Amino acid sequence: MDRSNQIDTFYRLTQVSRETIISLKEYENTLINANTKLNLIGKSTINHIWNRHFLDSAQLIDLIDKKDKSLSDVGSGAGFPGLVIAIMAKDRKIPLKIKLIEKSPKKVKFLTYLSSKLNLDVKVINQNILDDPKKLLDDVFTARAFKPLKIILKLIHSKGENCKKFFIFLGKTGMDELLQASKIWDIEYKQRMSVTSSDSSIIEINKVKKK
Repeated sequence: MDRSNQIDTFYRLTQVSRETIISLKEYENTLINANTKLNLIGKSTINHIWNRHFLDSAQLIDLIDKKDKSLSDVGSGAGFPGLVIAIMAKDRKIPLKIKLIEKSPKKVKFLTYLSSKLNLDVKVINQNILDDPKKLLDDVFTARAFKPLKIILKLIHSKGENCKKFFIFLGKTGMDELLQASKIWDIEYKQRMSVTSSDSSIIEINKVKKK
């Protein structure tokens, strides 16, 4: 699918404003320019940013409850899904406080610059959340291409006592990971197929207990 068709598909499925499309085009250009030095996304996805990254991230906005006030994107990297969610929330006038948590100082610098350029009200935090002793206190957490599922489940179990929802993007091996994890953990979750690939899914974890 060429770029123009990807943009048309994104617009059709999200119904965002023209201003938001312009913001995402700026995001795309900034990302491509920075990618040569920062390795933010795989080279094979450069020509598929609108589908593989923007639409994949944007679909999450429909899963967030209107009552949710705060969201933290763990291992935000290039800003997926957190920065795209911030753009979607702004488009829909949803007052969601968003934090982008990233351990790489170079990627934090990229996220800070891009957030300012797009005039987004997000907080970028330079932190390795796995080493941080504090509990997970926001309403919603997201993780896309962050760590293997088993590590994320340990994180939720040890620090997410009051965590309402933790959305995790799973790829082709995701269901196998979930099956293996279920041998160790009792996981209360909902699963939804991704709009971008039949091989991918998003799971919403609400509770994790050790068996």
